[in-house]
Amino acid sequence: MPKKVTRRSFIKRIFGSVLTMAGLGGGSYYYAGHIEPRLLDINKYSIENNSIPKSFHHFKIVQFSDTHLGFQYDETQLLSLIQKINNYKPDIIFFTGDLMDAPNKYKKGNLVVPMLKSLKAPFGKFAIYGNHDHGGYGSDIYRSMMEKAEFTLLQNANQQIKFLDGSSIYIIGIDDAMLGQPDISKALEGVPENSFKILLSHAPDLADQASKFNIQFQLSGHSHGGQIKIPFIGALVKPPFAEKYHEGFYTVGNTPMTLYVNRGIGTTRLPFRFLSKPELTIFTLKSE
Repeated sequence: MPKKVTRRSFIKRIFGSVLTMAGLGGGSYYYAGHIEPRLLDINKYSIENNSIPKSFHHFKIVQFSDTHLGFQYDETQLLSLIQKINNYKPDIIFFTGDLMDAPNKYKKGNLVVPMLKSLKAPFGKFAIYGNHDHGGYGSDIYRSMMEKAEFTLLQNANQQIKFLDGSSIYIIGIDDAMLGQPDISKALEGVPENSFKILLSHAPDLADQASKFNIQFQLSGHSHGGQIKIPFIGALVKPPFAEKYHEGFYTVGNTPMTLYVNRGIGTTRLPFRFLSKPELTIFTLKSE
């Protein structure tokens, strides 16, 4: 009886075959499995918009995403990442989903919570659900961990960030598109139409819907930047809801809305990254 080939092993074989055909061989295979997943790109960008209040000029945002703890990424690496984030002294921190690869199988949550709690940001720490946070009966596990770590978990909800002079921006967080029930209309309840809005959506492809709601800026993850990219071929792994938008900046809709898709930190399904380094992103708001 022929041996059943799983999707993971099939993609792994394809990846190995593509590298071999490209003449890259074992060296690149080793690099993709053992070196690139441990690298880190720290990308810094300015976000300019005339809806940003003057009080928020030079307001610093740090986004990290898709750690997938328990698959290839471990607690020592997470601690190093947290120290780097704190060194940048962000005003606010966003985690855009997929903390653990399999929440109900992950046994070191008691170590992770105090690490996440040690993250410092005077205007708060915010998180949303990713598909892996819901998967494996993980919804309650993830919620409990993030709340203990003093993150505000936004599930179709919003939070006003306000300065003493009364000026403010709004953070909107929606549920995951694959295993949750995202509701942008509900998440925007009570948010003034002319305010500057930052949407946190694990799934980047929801940007087409979000752009119809006068949202200026969306932050997403989920795609891992394709995780494996082959020259002249492109990304090999594009999950559902990250097929259209899978890495970096996009301009979406007529408003227009700026979308940024973070490549994430960890890996999933396959323990490889190739030409798609892990990423930490720092945004500085600029008032026009």
